[in-house]
Amino acid sequence: MQQLYPPGATADLEAAYACPPLDAGATWLRANMVTSLDGAAQGPDGRSATVSSPPDRVVLSLLRRLADVVLAGAGTVRAERYGPVDRPIAVASRSLDLDPAAPLFTEATHRTIVLTCASAPADRRRVFEEVADVVVAGETSLDVPAAVRALAERGLTRILCEGGPHLLSAIVAAGALDELCYTLTPSMVGGRSHRMLETPASLRSDWSLGHILEDEGTLLMRWVARRS
Repeated sequence: MQQLYPPGATADLEAAYACPPLDAGATWLRANMVTSLDGAAQGPDGRSATVSSPPDRVVLSLLRRLADVVLAGAGTVRAERYGPVDRPIAVASRSLDLDPAAPLFTEATHRTIVLTCASAPADRRRVFEEVADVVVAGETSLDVPAAVRALAERGLTRILCEGGPHLLSAIVAAGALDELCYTLTPSMVGGRSHRMLETPASLRSDWSLGHILEDEGTLLMRWVARRS
């Protein structure tokens, strides 16, 4: 793996993706997303794994290891068939349309966290309170800052969001995303696919390029939010 920017010969992945030191009470929310050359965030099977590549999976594994908690939307959890990992997983879901008998809940080495809204069905909340830590953050939609605070209160300050596009849009719209790790793989898939962000309204945010790495045609980029 070579470093194209800043100029360098061989990339030190640990250093390239290290989280910055955090002051007491501070958080660092990074997202990890992948698309094909034609902009598809998932393949025809609805999974991002279809547009991934071996270098992308190496970085995914590293980012999970560097995180305190992995955050994902319910649609991503279902499509990607999430199971237990060696980090806590937080799932964002307004409707709680999840399977409480799934391994993500029944076999988790760390109790799964469910981030939901006050408007979620009360009977579904009671079901998940048996198998997960349920956090209410927001009335009818996810209150992103409240959800981040709830994770930080549990000591989970380095947060890795793995999508999907609707959850990531809400995080960007809230101005809560600190870093985007974006992989562009050397493939085209055609057809219809989600973009990296899916939102009915336009939004604007500005970013600074941290690095570009290359391996077997895969470009691995790190972008850091510009704060006013």
